[in-house]
Amino acid sequence: MIGQEEAKERLMQMVNENRLPHALMLCGPQGAGKMALAMAFGCHLLDDGRASSKAMLDKLEHPDLHFTFPTIKLPSMNSDHKPVSDDFAREWHELVMEGPYFTMDQWMQAMGGENQQAIITAGESDDLVRKLSLKSSQGGYKVSIVWLPERMNIECANKLLKLIEEPPQQTVFIMVCEEPDKLLETIRSRVQRIDVKKISNEAIEQALIVRRGIETEAAHRIARLTNGNWLKALEELQVGSENELFLDMFVSLMRLAYQRKIKDLRKWSEQMAAMGREKQKRWLDFFLRMIRENFMYNFGREELTYMTQKEEAFAKNFARFVNEANILPINDLANKAIRDIGQNANAKIVFFDFALQMIVLLIQK
Repeated sequence: MIGQEEAKERLMQMVNENRLPHALMLCGPQGAGKMALAMAFGCHLLDDGRASSKAMLDKLEHPDLHFTFPTIKLPSMNSDHKPVSDDFAREWHELVMEGPYFTMDQWMQAMGGENQQAIITAGESDDLVRKLSLKSSQGGYKVSIVWLPERMNIECANKLLKLIEEPPQQTVFIMVCEEPDKLLETIRSRVQRIDVKKISNEAIEQALIVRRGIETEAAHRIARLTNGNWLKALEELQVGSENELFLDMFVSLMRLAYQRKIKDLRKWSEQMAAMGREKQKRWLDFFLRMIRENFMYNFGREELTYMTQKEEAFAKNFARFVNEANILPINDLANKAIRDIGQNANAKIVFFDFALQMIVLLIQK
């Protein structure tokens, strides 16, 4: 765990005071360490002090520790098969053993389906009912960690609701959620919500120095850039990281839109369409951040901006094009594109329309 002392103390207080609820929901932004917290707490509940239990927990292979996560349907699966977590148990285990900080895109790559939308199916809830109805193999808790429950389809959500309402004996559900508003209100009302805040800059800076051997000055700059997101800190350490590609696509869009090069904008939209949907949505999130940073830079509030040196170098000339007249329409345009991509709209059409509208928005003053 990196930071999150407040959340850890709250969880431990529940255990020490013998008032642990049967269903918890850890909510917070990406990269805050919700999954790390869930796994650490789940292992704590299952640790009975025996060497055999510790050995199983170290490998995340304890028989009373269950993981539920979004999956996809592979071409090799039967047409009537509802994908479940067990179908991807090996891939999941390999990913979480690398570390508890990872993205949906990394998980999609591990499953081999970057161009699909991952969901939690009704088959998953049936599997959970079967697993959790069994007696604890070690005589203690049974822990069910559900990663991104907001991705449950409605049939699964209704079945899980019944399971939460009448939980099997000594079962603890730990949900790891980024968009709680997308969950059924009836589920939200039956879980104990714990908000996991962004990691402090100080905790990220210290982790970079101690865990990664980064020099103090570089660690300080990276920590400030990450805005409490450890995943972004890891990205910043990677040479040729995704953010560099995203910046190139952002710069290209703005230059082509300003020059009104329709043919080249069509090619740009085709490049964007070639990315997987999860990556497209991440680029749009990056786009929104860059628009916000350039808006603040335009007003001379450089102390409130959080950009890399390359991002800031582009902002010096570009920021003046982001102003009070177009900041809100640009934000609305990006959020509409995020919604359309999430609803499986044709990506080429979405991004070409996006690019054409940027031509108009950039000239508003």
